[in-house]
Amino acid sequence: MTVVQADTEVNAAAPAAPERRRRGVPKTLLNLLSVVLGVGVWWGFSLGGDIPAPPEVLERGWELIADGTLADDVLASLGRVLAGFVLGVALAIPVGFLMGWYGIVRGLIEPWVQFFRTIPPLAIIPLAVVLMGIGETPKIFVIFLASFLACVIATFQGVVNVDKTLINAARVLGAKDGTIFARVVVPASTPFILVGMRVGLGSSWATLVAAELIAAQQGLGYRMQSAQLYYDLPTIFVGLISIGVLGLLMDRLLLLAERRLTNWQDRR
Repeated sequence: MTVVQADTEVNAAAPAAPERRRRGVPKTLLNLLSVVLGVGVWWGFSLGGDIPAPPEVLERGWELIADGTLADDVLASLGRVLAGFVLGVALAIPVGFLMGWYGIVRGLIEPWVQFFRTIPPLAIIPLAVVLMGIGETPKIFVIFLASFLACVIATFQGVVNVDKTLINAARVLGAKDGTIFARVVVPASTPFILVGMRVGLGSSWATLVAAELIAAQQGLGYRMQSAQLYYDLPTIFVGLISIGVLGLLMDRLLLLAERRLTNWQDRR
């Protein structure tokens, strides 16, 4: 056997060297590029004169910050969203667990959950005003309903989608229902719950503007509706951007919590 043939056979038998991982573009850079492109597109559309340009909106935003109006509106809206969202999630998680774990509870509650899911929370506003008045209660209730309906379905789906093999294996090992629920069902349902919370948070912010139709004196939604009467587009844009930024920041916090609580999951 010649040296060349020996080298060829050795090279053929040796395992192929692993390919170097290609480094992609950093996510932060992509996000920054996306923002720049979005502002550029906005600026381009503003040249037609139908919508205000970014500098005009920035100037109006600075005026609202300087006189304290924007801070007061943000605090008012943020308080309503947090109150409704937290109450909705706090009720949705136990109800979703009960629906998924007990067939009797599911049969009693699920039709009502599905029924109210087909009714937009905004359609509840007239009834909420009649029953609860025009204070903060109906505003928070409408936001609560939006977050509750989104989160309860996600929690329920998380429980019913738990792999039965895991439950049966735990029972074979002698685990009781309480242990199975705490050690198997809850961890397996956590990703669904957190996704439901993110959807519920988006629904809460989406319902805010309509909720602040109910005799509000402060809030981003109230400020936008007041600006609509005077065709004050820069103020409307400031409100939209403020809601979007606050919603995005809260969603990032939930996403961070999701990664910490479900770090056992394989991710792409």
